[in-house]
Amino acid sequence: MRPSAANTGNRPAVTLTTDRLALRPTTPADAQRAFEIQSDWDVTRMLRMAQFPPDPDDMTGWFGVHRQEWIAGTAFRFAIERKGHMIGLVDLDEIDGEEGELGYWLEKPSWGQGYAFEAAQAVVSFAFEQLGLARLKSGHAADNPASGKVLLKLGFRPEKTMRKASRSRGEEILHQSYSLASEAWRNRSGADR
Repeated sequence: MRPSAANTGNRPAVTLTTDRLALRPTTPADAQRAFEIQSDWDVTRMLRMAQFPPDPDDMTGWFGVHRQEWIAGTAFRFAIERKGHMIGLVDLDEIDGEEGELGYWLEKPSWGQGYAFEAAQAVVSFAFEQLGLARLKSGHAADNPASGKVLLKLGFRPEKTMRKASRSRGEEILHQSYSLASEAWRNRSGADR
């Protein structure tokens, strides 16, 4: 991960780069592309808190508060770009004290190419090494094993499986939760960091 910074108020906006991706702070202009991606049921059904079909006004409103969340330090949301094209989003949110939650989603054509792992790895490093968080949480729908593989490869450990409401599906789903401590991240053997 190679960060670069630009001032956005109280907290610097940071762009992260990996071998294949650029992760930049989201802007309100990203709402339209996010709407397009989340208009695909196969994407949105895996997002517990997303609405399906997506509402353009809600999407615009959500992206409109990202900068304020960044400045306040409550969430850090990155557009995932491949060759200058937004293919998804990776974020840290629900930041409270030394803990936060990792999330990510990608357009369907970008699935299975390692982009989720690559983007999430850069943001986990950002969380622990630049923000100083001590612990991250994450999770996925039980019928989304690919996301579980990403989390395990990052070093997350399964915690519990529980039933949770899914806004996108309009029903309860089986949800697997995970956590990762910063110390475990730093002590991973043979990890590509």
